[in-house]
Amino acid sequence: MSQNPFNPFDDSPNQQPFSPFFPPPFNQPSPFPMNPPRPGGPPPPPGGGNNPFPGGPPQTFPGGPQPGGNTPMPMGPPPAFTPQMQLSSSQSQQGSSGIRRCIYRNTFIWQRNGNTFWFFPTFVTSNIILGFRWGRFGWVYSTVNRGSILTFQCF
Repeated sequence: MSQNPFNPFDDSPNQQPFSPFFPPPFNQPSPFPMNPPRPGGPPPPPGGGNNPFPGGPPQTFPGGPQPGGNTPMPMGPPPAFTPQMQLSSSQSQQGSSGIRRCIYRNTFIWQRNGNTFWFFPTFVTSNIILGFRWGRFGWVYSTVNRGSILTFQCF
């Protein structure tokens, strides 16, 4: 049966509106596979082949998930105390160098502008730190500019 271009319904038995561009109804599987086979190409890499950048970053980082993905939130609130700033202690660090050792640990941050807060870093770049900041309503995903950090202390 050929489809009439002026008929908004397809030739299906249910006479469903025809639109190949809209997703299937909520309770039906998609007709398009997430990782279609590549004709003549290499098979998808182990882990499902969801990496959109061939030869790019690994699917997971050692010690945790990839940033921006399903980054785990801290399991509970930070410690119930506010630490004293100790610039000479071996536990605290001046500036942001060395903060990579605090990934997935409760970290208290003192900023140059006087702000202080608990932070749970999950990923560190050369300019920013990604993670969760503790506030009035619990943990909130946030970023911290590395240049704004006066000192920090991991727990």
